[in-house]
Amino acid sequence: MSDRDRKPPFRRGGGKPFEKGRKFARLPGRRDRDSSPDGPVILYGWHTVTMALANPGRRIRKLFLTENAARRLADENIDTRVPPEIVRPNVIDQRLGPDAVHQGLLAEADPLPSPDIDTLPQDGIVLVLDQITDPHNVGAIMRSAAAFAVKAIVTTARHSPEATGVLAKSASGALELVPLVTVQNLARALTELNDRGFLTVGLDSEGTEDLAAVPLQQPLALVLGAEGKGLRQLTRETCRAVARLDMPGEIKSLNVSNAAVLALYIGASRLGLMK
Repeated sequence: MSDRDRKPPFRRGGGKPFEKGRKFARLPGRRDRDSSPDGPVILYGWHTVTMALANPGRRIRKLFLTENAARRLADENIDTRVPPEIVRPNVIDQRLGPDAVHQGLLAEADPLPSPDIDTLPQDGIVLVLDQITDPHNVGAIMRSAAAFAVKAIVTTARHSPEATGVLAKSASGALELVPLVTVQNLARALTELNDRGFLTVGLDSEGTEDLAAVPLQQPLALVLGAEGKGLRQLTRETCRAVARLDMPGEIKSLNVSNAAVLALYIGASRLGLMK
């Protein structure tokens, strides 16, 4: 029997390590995030794949595992949900490229659905991304969003990375926890948030005042601009306020994913959301 044919005994009906303390985002009025809903998304890496396996809202099409990864899943009683194909590590390397840290797991899955703006809860914090195109940054922002219990992330259908591959790996499972709202027109989406009572605050190095001094209220939408060019003019004009992040050091600007963490900490602290 070849390595490809040999499969370890999996324990079905498991998933107990994920049931306690994990909340998977479920909101009504959804449409597919991906512009090609019939095409699968690629998920790889331990946290990314195991969180997808634990999410009942995520349909897994195919699962490729190395023998070591399959053994670890069985040892941790993680339900694979579909019969996995056991492959050598280089098979996954060839699929993803030599630099991808896949840890012996690769899944093909359906894209998750996307909520509509008018279904978002009117409390807590949402993040709005204005054409941030680097999948590493968006993935890191999603991971921070999950840590701060962000209600959703709003991004544009164009000029933003798809929720697959590098973004999913960088998010480290956060794709399964934070709803991703995809809109065609960001200014129109911000206007709708304004109309629904959200305080929309754009973050910009030339903001009129420090975010820590802005009177904040729930629901709050923090708007982040792309690396280099920042917020677009129409985005700035549509936000109810534009604030900066004051820092004491010589360097006054942060990578957008780091700025997101700092803004979320300030917002969650000021709104009494820290537990």
